[in-house]
Amino acid sequence: MVARGVGQGDSYGGYRARLVAELQAKGIRDLAVLQAVAQVPRHLFVPDSVRHRAYEDSALPIAAGQTISQPWVQARSLELARLNGREKVLEVGTGSGYQTALLSLVAGGVFSVERIAQLALEARAALDLAGIRGASVMVGDGTLGWRPYAPYDAILVSAASPQPPQPLLDQLSEGGRLIIPLGDREVQRLTVIRRTAEGFERETQSDVRFVPLIGQFGFEGSA
Repeated sequence: MVARGVGQGDSYGGYRARLVAELQAKGIRDLAVLQAVAQVPRHLFVPDSVRHRAYEDSALPIAAGQTISQPWVQARSLELARLNGREKVLEVGTGSGYQTALLSLVAGGVFSVERIAQLALEARAALDLAGIRGASVMVGDGTLGWRPYAPYDAILVSAASPQPPQPLLDQLSEGGRLIIPLGDREVQRLTVIRRTAEGFERETQSDVRFVPLIGQFGFEGSA
């Protein structure tokens, strides 16, 4: 959910409109996702030192040595989740909170897990400043998911993993979709895993580059 007036009345509307046009030119077609990009003030989710670059289609540095992902990658992940506004979604890796904000506009409820307390606190503050409602943020090991609110209709992972964490597969509802970058620390492919009555179906998408997923069922747990 998003409060009325979010993204309205600031001086960045034209920049957001240009970013939307750029994403459309690069193949993003989901109108709900594009509308979310047009509304959410990305400049509130980046450090002051790079605020002038907030509406570039590029990844940017944030606190704790992490990054806010390229808008195209986030928009494509949301598009692949095929959300219709009623779903319960788990996000693994809150990061800056920008993708959390986008999800809040295109899903029914968002539960986001961030392992770095500083990022979780800053993301929560940015979400509040942006007027975003209906998104819950927890500090913890995202590879374990957030079991009390499972199952989820979609799970989006914002870091690269060598394999799909088993707890996330377990917490996916039948028909649900897990969007995750799979690979090593240098090369990954954005991957869609859909749970069916018979098991799991996997579809590989584009090459991507994410920070590593750290946790019991991520790189740290597989070492």
